[in-house]
Amino acid sequence: MTTHFIANQRVSGTNEETIPVLDPSDGQVFAHLARGNADDIRSAVKAARSAADGGAWSRLAPVERGRLLMKLANAISAHHDELATLEMRDCGKPVKQAKADATACARYFEFYAGACDKLHGETIPYTPGFAVMSIYEPHGVTGHIIPWNYPMQIFGRSVGGALAAGNACVVKPAEDACLSLLRIAELAADVGFPDGALNIVTGYGHEAGQALADAEGIDHISFTGSARVGTIIAQSAAKRHVPVTLELGGKSPQIVFADANLDDAIPTIINAIVQNAGQTCSAGSRLLVQASAYERVLELVGKRMSALRVGAAKSDLDVGPLIRATQLERVNGFLNDAKKTGLRIVAEGSIASDAPSTGFYAKPTLIADVSPQSHLAQEEVFGPVLAAMPFDDEADAIRIANATQYGLVAGVWTENGGRALRIAKAVKSGQVFINNYGAGGGVELPFGGVKSSGYGREKGFEALYGFSVMKTIVTRHG
Repeated sequence: MTTHFIANQRVSGTNEETIPVLDPSDGQVFAHLARGNADDIRSAVKAARSAADGGAWSRLAPVERGRLLMKLANAISAHHDELATLEMRDCGKPVKQAKADATACARYFEFYAGACDKLHGETIPYTPGFAVMSIYEPHGVTGHIIPWNYPMQIFGRSVGGALAAGNACVVKPAEDACLSLLRIAELAADVGFPDGALNIVTGYGHEAGQALADAEGIDHISFTGSARVGTIIAQSAAKRHVPVTLELGGKSPQIVFADANLDDAIPTIINAIVQNAGQTCSAGSRLLVQASAYERVLELVGKRMSALRVGAAKSDLDVGPLIRATQLERVNGFLNDAKKTGLRIVAEGSIASDAPSTGFYAKPTLIADVSPQSHLAQEEVFGPVLAAMPFDDEADAIRIANATQYGLVAGVWTENGGRALRIAKAVKSGQVFINNYGAGGGVELPFGGVKSSGYGREKGFEALYGFSVMKTIVTRHG
């Protein structure tokens, strides 16, 4: 059984219950996790508090914290293939995607290693006879609830920033995807992280995750996941006046004007919906195309979509399996509804003949003539399903793009620079990509949403402010 990781030790749970770990490629159990509960969370919080409140972690100078984060970045790189293999089997990611995630995780810790000693305060002009300065201090202990779709990447961006700001961390990964993060915690201990600086408790969201949100001794919570669960987390934290960072769902539009460079746009549009089998909050899941170019774009996207192959993670095809059977049922539900209502299925990819019949495979699908008010245009599918709809002009494009509860990412494709900036400013979204689409973008780019996509920012230097508290110090010197 895979155990928790608390105070630099593998620790058995306080009960003997376990959670089976399934390989999405064949649906078979290949490991078991400790089923953490409130007692396990309390143990982890106690260890983190010891580290943060006068322990070895709190006594490190920022430059020393940075050196430890760089050592961890190097250790992740040195164990790149091992971590990618864990993530590949745990999440069903094709080999190339799992390797990219391991590389990104190392890059997050590298970035934040260099930022530790650069979180500067200010001196503030005030009344004569006074000296005023502001400084940034860590919250103390931060809680991190990590989803199953990008465990290593989201761990790196969330925990990396929190550690850089000087916090000790308690992490609750999704029960579907824990193995790579437990291994990274071991690597952190190996390179010299003090006891309690980084702790991981595995378990179900409604048990260990809720216990973390409710835990006394947690000073800040970072959550990535659904809008529904984000509301629960925020309500729990509000009872103790604990700040939260929420990165929630998305229904991100790709807005394609008739003058767009389609040679650049089409491959990017495809990748933005099928990457990680569409299980990405920032997936470009709505394709808005100017009416005069609509059929041409559908033809080109459909041609590429039809050529996509889905298979087991180790086969390293274009698309891997979905994470679990219930997710496959959800995706198939949207597809079945689309067919029943007579929507035009422009193209479907294919499932490889050697893909295990017990795996969780969904064909990439392009659906045309979707109403902007329909469930398919309004709700997260979290699968490789692209909903296309036409628009008339800039105003119409903006209206449709903003007509969902979400606002995470948007893509704008046009050769008209003025138009591109007008759209970018008008779209209600945390990130806007013009003639490119990063599905979240690079490590350096602040990331987060508006509306039901959440609030607060992670990634980039901006994350350090969220993981810190500003203190103002006023000295009267006469």
